[in-house]
Amino acid sequence: MGLPGCLTPARPIFQTSGCSIQAIRRKLEAAGDPLSWTRLREILSVQQRITATFQQRDGRTLHVRKATVAEPALRRIYDALELNAAPGGIQKLTV
Repeated sequence: MGLPGCLTPARPIFQTSGCSIQAIRRKLEAAGDPLSWTRLREILSVQQRITATFQQRDGRTLHVRKATVAEPALRRIYDALELNAAPGGIQKLTV
């Protein structure tokens, strides 16, 4: 699944930066959610990845990294683009 029309033989990859934004906006508009680039950036900016650090009984440190829960407006964007609302999954590291 991809966003059509962005990479073509006539359009080198270094000229496609604006294309992906427009393709995303077109796909959102087709899903009934037309957004300006400014509004789209505002909505996307609320989700963050956080790291929680825990000291374990054996003296090792556990680091757990995950994305915050997507707000409803962000969830609609992820659904329209067929993307996972929790990017990056959960990562655990013990040191």
